[in-house]
Amino acid sequence: MFDLPVAVDLRTAARALGIGSTTAYRLIRNNEFPCPVLRVGGRYRIPTNELMRALGIEDGPLYSVDLELDTDGPGAGF
Repeated sequence: MFDLPVAVDLRTAARALGIGSTTAYRLIRNNEFPCPVLRVGGRYRIPTNELMRALGIEDGPLYSVDLELDTDGPGAGF
């Protein structure tokens, strides 16, 4: 998800939410879509950060290890 553009199309957002396009359009029509929806011309765009928030995904990637160099470990001093 972190490689997605700033906004995604409705089909991509629907797939991420586990719903079909028909359901997504119905939710938009009823103002019940789980995140903000932008209308650009005749198309819907969903901000990726809002989609991730609706899915319970943090704003940035989380790493299980500290990415800072370990100065005491193997390879130290290179």
